[in-house]
Amino acid sequence: MEGSNYTRRTLEIFYDELAEFGDHVGIVLQSYLYRTDRDVATAIEKQARVRLVKGAYAEPAAVAYPRKTSVDSAYRRQMEAMLDNGHHIAIGTHDEAIIDAAKGYAMRMHTPKDRFEFQMLFGIRQDLQRQLVEEGYTVRVYVPYGRQWYPYFMRRMAERPANLFFVLRNMTRS
Repeated sequence: MEGSNYTRRTLEIFYDELAEFGDHVGIVLQSYLYRTDRDVATAIEKQARVRLVKGAYAEPAAVAYPRKTSVDSAYRRQMEAMLDNGHHIAIGTHDEAIIDAAKGYAMRMHTPKDRFEFQMLFGIRQDLQRQLVEEGYTVRVYVPYGRQWYPYFMRRMAERPANLFFVLRNMTRS
């Protein structure tokens, strides 16, 4: 999901593959796109595995929410829909407020911990990753690789500059 120009086609390919491979494939949906509420509804209908992220690409206001508060609101709305009716959701965020909202909502709705997981970038908020594991949540840590790892990593840093501090601090630990 490397930008809104690819979203429609990527979803078409994904749903073709989902029909053939079922639970062995999943899709990333970006909350900051206006279309994502519809995409979440389709994913729920088709019982697709979804990794929900806020989105970090420079998108025009015609296709994406321009303000962080609007993105956060969309993320929470879509996350709750997935927790209520989705097959499996990966909550891809380092945002503690979103993580707390997910934990609280799941608890109130009696959503089993095995129906969702948290996903975070390697080197960022390892303290939070450990805390979530200690609380009994599944945490998946991912590492960008390949030719485009650096631009991807830099988008994550630009998304929240404090992330750079966490990475540097963790790199200097023995």
